[in-house]
Amino acid sequence: MTQTTLQNTLYKRMPTPEDLNAMARDLHFHPVHNDQPSVLTIDEIDTFNREGYLKGFKIYSDDEISNIRQEFDGIIETVLARGDHNYSIISAHLKSRMVYDIVKDPRIVEYISDLLGEDVVCWGAHFFCKLPGDGKIVAWHQDASFWPLSPSRTVTAWLAIDDADTENACMRFVATSHHDGHLTYQKSSEGENNVLNQTVEEVSLYGTSVDVELKAGEISLHSDLLLHGSELNRSDRRRCGLTLRYCAAAVRADLDWNKEGVIVKGTDPTGHWADLPRPAVDNV
Repeated sequence: MTQTTLQNTLYKRMPTPEDLNAMARDLHFHPVHNDQPSVLTIDEIDTFNREGYLKGFKIYSDDEISNIRQEFDGIIETVLARGDHNYSIISAHLKSRMVYDIVKDPRIVEYISDLLGEDVVCWGAHFFCKLPGDGKIVAWHQDASFWPLSPSRTVTAWLAIDDADTENACMRFVATSHHDGHLTYQKSSEGENNVLNQTVEEVSLYGTSVDVELKAGEISLHSDLLLHGSELNRSDRRRCGLTLRYCAAAVRADLDWNKEGVIVKGTDPTGHWADLPRPAVDNV
């Protein structure tokens, strides 16, 4: 699957490098200031500010995540049967009632709100499903580099649908790399077999790499400026995660990306985000 093929599965238009270069984006880390968090501790907020991520929060019980996994099994079977790719399930909150409900689940939103404030929007949900032997990596990259959003105040919740460990290519973070702002990247070569199209090189200059092992039903949280990626899945087990993209409602989105927003807590006083309703039917 080429990057163009992946982009064409989106409802929203993916920006070109020229689009992004023309935008006056604020791509600097904005530390969290919250002395009365709801579910996080002050130490955890300090850790997020320092390291750029948190991990290992149990959201769903074994029975709950089993039911979510069973529904995803049906989704991925349908997607593959019609000839689409296992990485093509993007904007899933607009296509799946299950995903929409996950996006708005207070058990996740409260963690996000502790980091982003009382007015929170979810504007994206994407299944990253690494099948055994699919030959794909996700090269080192920063999420904010791809997005026409400003300022840089998006936090991703990565929900483990399956157990994710070093054997089946769990995510890896470069701790503290978010402090370096927007980093120079290279366009990925075909030989990299990268799901995305950007590669940041010499990442050891920016921090220490950390394996983000999660049990199914757990989430990690990371800044949109944190370097991260994942290796080949060399195991005989699938590794699926659902990325949920949340931002402060004050963030501005260009290229109509605001049209995919859902207010998950508080309000959007300016009416910038569409606040879409739950899908009436599933259409993944």
